[in-house]
Amino acid sequence: MKRIKSVEAWRALLKKSDEQPFLLFKLSMTCISSVAAKKELQKLQTELPIYVVIVQLDRKVSKAVEEDLGVKHESPQLLILKDGRGIWQATHYHIKQSIVLDAIEEYV
Repeated sequence: MKRIKSVEAWRALLKKSDEQPFLLFKLSMTCISSVAAKKELQKLQTELPIYVVIVQLDRKVSKAVEEDLGVKHESPQLLILKDGRGIWQATHYHIKQSIVLDAIEEYV
């Protein structure tokens, strides 16, 4: 997992999603469901890159994600991005390895 620290880096990744879909994981450092979701993602076997936005540290990035995708902010939140848009999302305890793998198979 690689952290996105700037709005510029986020927007560059969003453009790059035309060529390479990726997973975007937004988490809170103080939320127990974020910890559980992170553990699930660490077990995930996928070739898709996984990027992380830590909401408390990267508020501008988190807000840009919400605005650029038109997706209501939640934390934890996992999105699959492809062709410059969010094509799937899960939040809280719905971020499970098996669910994510099924979504990748169906949407990517």
